[in-house]
Amino acid sequence: MAAAAGVTRKLPLNGIKVLELAGLAPVPFTGMILADFGAKVCRVNRTNENFTLDSLSRGKQSICLDLKSSKGQNVFKRLASSSDVIIEPFRPGIMEKLGLGPNTLLESNERLIYTRLNGYGTKPTPLSQKAGHDINYLAMTGVLSMLGQKGNKPEPPINLLGDFAGGSMMAVMGIMMALFERSVSGKGQVVDASITAGASYVSSFLHRSRDIGIWLGERGTNVLDGGAPFYQVYQTKDGKYMAVGAIEPQFYQELLKGLDAEDDETLSVQMNVLEWPKMKTNMEEIFASKTQEEWCRVFEDKDACVTPVLDFLDAHEHAHNKAAGSFMYNQEHGRYEPTPAPELSRTPAREEILPEPNIGEHTVEYLRNENFTKAEINKLLDEGIIEQFTPKASL
Repeated sequence: MAAAAGVTRKLPLNGIKVLELAGLAPVPFTGMILADFGAKVCRVNRTNENFTLDSLSRGKQSICLDLKSSKGQNVFKRLASSSDVIIEPFRPGIMEKLGLGPNTLLESNERLIYTRLNGYGTKPTPLSQKAGHDINYLAMTGVLSMLGQKGNKPEPPINLLGDFAGGSMMAVMGIMMALFERSVSGKGQVVDASITAGASYVSSFLHRSRDIGIWLGERGTNVLDGGAPFYQVYQTKDGKYMAVGAIEPQFYQELLKGLDAEDDETLSVQMNVLEWPKMKTNMEEIFASKTQEEWCRVFEDKDACVTPVLDFLDAHEHAHNKAAGSFMYNQEHGRYEPTPAPELSRTPAREEILPEPNIGEHTVEYLRNENFTKAEINKLLDEGIIEQFTPKASL
């Protein structure tokens, strides 16, 4: 809901200052979440850096700073002394070598929340100094072994489960808990957000549900991994898909009604595991008899846990997503983007999409706001310790 005219709407993280050291997807998303909810986030880019793959920088500022030089390190220390949160993406020991580790920075700012977001965490382990990506982190948690179809190799689920669920979201949760605790103790602390440990924690349900009959066989043969005919994706007549999640008996009965298959003996006993392959074949044939739109009309008034599989680029057009305000339109890029979540009733996230910074666009402005003098800034510019982005004129 928009704020009343003339009233500045309070965001939940107003007043929180964040330094985000430039990195790949997990760290930028962590910073973007904080910025969406009102934090002042500044991305620290390297000098002589004129290109970035960071697509998660909306609402942030950007400065260019040479952290390999002692003068650049001193600038960073000075910025950190007045910051609330630091987010860094490096392997253990990198920041310490620069003299910018948490012990050093917490000495001059005991309220600082120092967040380390990397693949294997900061504890000395056989893998802590190794490079990795989402697929490697999921492999090490055991989760990857459970993803895929029966008889096939494990299938990586893009990079949402590790990088963003186990990494970014866990890092944000750690930052929020540390900020809350700081409101009591007045002291900051280190948040060690290992993507591997976070993804493992996200999989707690898999571990704790092994004794309740959900995971009985190899991957692709269980209730929630594609083995059950009532928890499956089916192709429709027009080559689109419907998602079926009719696990509970009452929803399964509604599913059979929608399929006009209440008298089909092969589908009558929902939990007859031995018949699941045949049941799945029957349902495939039934769903292939109508288009996706026709099936949507069939199940519109039925509580059967059946929904269309929306195209990624068209999901914003669905009536539910429109009514829920699930997407925002990015005028600059001409595309729809997910609205920040969760929704807070009194202090929600930003309602507008703020611009993305160019590399080093705010260097001078940011340092001025951090009480660097004009002479100090000019000297740092002359020495190449900092860089200021200068947009080229359009021809």
